[in-house]
Amino acid sequence: MAYTLSQIEQALRDSWGADTTCLDTKSLMRWHQGNPAHGQCGPTALVVQDLLGGELLIAEVTGGDKEEEVHYWNRFVGGIEIDLTREQFGPHRIIGDPRVVVRPPEGPRAYATEYARLKARVLSALK
Repeated sequence: MAYTLSQIEQALRDSWGADTTCLDTKSLMRWHQGNPAHGQCGPTALVVQDLLGGELLIAEVTGGDKEEEVHYWNRFVGGIEIDLTREQFGPHRIIGDPRVVVRPPEGPRAYATEYARLKARVLSALK
């Protein structure tokens, strides 16, 4: 079945929780409902790729008074980029130049449980 980007985005946002983030234990303490996109970029970008195809992008995030981290989002034919979790970063955070990440055939190595949980919730929401 085909879904619109709007339907996929809503299903993702409704499915996010502390248990679907790719945050370490220390960072997970900063996740809250006021910023539900925090830590959701990896699992979200993977689910978007599952549903819509395209490339998975990663870039370094720097600036502000926070430690460096990485950010994931998607790019499609024609160079169109979709980043459904960009709002997790404040205005002083700088997302660097992206590079394409090739997914391992066996699936994600890190946070596989969180990704699987998010994907199951999204697919259920889209039914």
